[in-house]
Amino acid sequence: MWKKKGTVMSSALALTLLGSLLAGCGGNGNGGDAGNTGNGGDAAANGDNGNKPVTVKILHNWNGSSAGDVDMTPIAEKIKEKTGVTVQFDYTKGSEVEKVNTIFATQDLPDIYTGPAWGGELDGIVKAAKEDQLVDLAPYLDKYPNLAKEIAKENVPPALYDKAIGAFGDKKYLLYQNQPASDQDALDWLYGFYVRKDIAAKIGVDPQSVKTKDDLYNFLKKIKDANLQESGLPVIPLGGFHAGWAVTIGSSMFYGSDYADKGDGTLEHTFMTKQYEDYTLYYRKLISEGLLDPEAFTQTDPIANEKIKQGRIAVLAAHYPAILDASKDYVKAHPGSDYVPVGPLERAGAEADRPADLAIQGNNVTVITKKNKNVEASLKLLDFLASDEGFKLVHYGIEGVDYDMVDGKPVAKQDVFDKFYADTTGKVKKNAGFGIGFESMTGLDRTVTLGGDIWADQDRKAAMDNARKILRPNGISVISAYNPGDVLAKSPQYETLKPAMDQISDVWQQAIFTKSDAAALKVLNELREQMNKSGYADAMKYVNENLKGKEVVKLQMAN
Repeated sequence: MWKKKGTVMSSALALTLLGSLLAGCGGNGNGGDAGNTGNGGDAAANGDNGNKPVTVKILHNWNGSSAGDVDMTPIAEKIKEKTGVTVQFDYTKGSEVEKVNTIFATQDLPDIYTGPAWGGELDGIVKAAKEDQLVDLAPYLDKYPNLAKEIAKENVPPALYDKAIGAFGDKKYLLYQNQPASDQDALDWLYGFYVRKDIAAKIGVDPQSVKTKDDLYNFLKKIKDANLQESGLPVIPLGGFHAGWAVTIGSSMFYGSDYADKGDGTLEHTFMTKQYEDYTLYYRKLISEGLLDPEAFTQTDPIANEKIKQGRIAVLAAHYPAILDASKDYVKAHPGSDYVPVGPLERAGAEADRPADLAIQGNNVTVITKKNKNVEASLKLLDFLASDEGFKLVHYGIEGVDYDMVDGKPVAKQDVFDKFYADTTGKVKKNAGFGIGFESMTGLDRTVTLGGDIWADQDRKAAMDNARKILRPNGISVISAYNPGDVLAKSPQYETLKPAMDQISDVWQQAIFTKSDAAALKVLNELREQMNKSGYADAMKYVNENLKGKEVVKLQMAN
């Protein structure tokens, strides 16, 4: 699963599985014939592979993603058989934003890029499109109905469509994957704070009694004061995964989203508000009192996972699947030490009975760079992956080998399921071809529509269901409103303002490590002044004028 740091749409990362209900590839419904060049055009001019095998290099821009121990997995072999394309994946280790900016700046480009459909990663791809570094896919889409469907206006969140998919007139540079094909396919990753059940019992606190920001602080302090040790080292009250993911989700106790109503119907960036100051000082207090792991913002995933495997993290902030995966070994060796939800915690500006506001959307945008010499072959590959046949191959495996169809639904073979479940490293599953990157490009999410997650073990499913009952007592509400940040990016001042705004996360981290509240506020105010000098006021005026009368995101939880 791919992970995404941050408080908004950080799915990351793990994969949401999406796709279209159209079958077939290349418009012929047969799952993709590598020898079929489609309609019109010279094959060589279009970069078609004809009957020749083609190798395509794909950058999977998700930190923490990886392959198994074999070059060609059975699933990859089957994809090659269907499309004539051999895929070579490259994986990102480190910042996804830095990676996307670097490849286009240095021209060290893959044939195909796939990565996050939000934030600086998306900004980098939109910039590449504006600079004419990507292949315009519009002339090809009539031949590839699965790809056409995944970027149809009705299948893309409106703000994302305006910003990226439909932003270039008749030209279409970006494909969009993992958007739920139906309401039943919408997936909530259950971001939250989770505490080890045995530690909560030791300190005598019911995790569901922790409701407010003061409750959470007192809860963490009580853990620290208990002087617990594991593996001969102190237990850390609160921790996370790589580069601060996702310890900052406590922000939702202080403000509703990245943009706040000033009280007169106009918006301002939350960074400029008193609520942001309170959020910063709260986390500074956690750091200064030893309640939050000081290495949380600089550690790698392997280091974070090692701490969890040693039993050294009492409370973890992330989405639940990542926590279940990381703690699996320790829980197996120490029954009763599984992580359970804390809260649900209060939400700033939200009524107690309000459903969880989630921006459930696709994970990935995929583009073909102009370095690609096999555009048509690449499109055949992507269209096959987005077909029903391709979706089932990537997510369920090979019929008769990995699963059987029973009463019209895929059912995992028990021996294969047991083999995957027994392997705590995940390599056995990767060596079969699962979870190595193909899932990122399987079109609209039809996980439920096409048969569900056949590889989910029952204990895991029960844990997820239990967490959902606790953290989502009023259900969820899928956000469809406009994100002011997408409008800000179109303002005339954006290019001047962006370098300052890009520093917000780093400056916040600097502030929480200062020696006093006054010093922390000074750090924030210095960046605020820089933003004001860079055109912030005029940019927000542009935002407010363009969003007048439109529904705007004012409440949003991490998802």
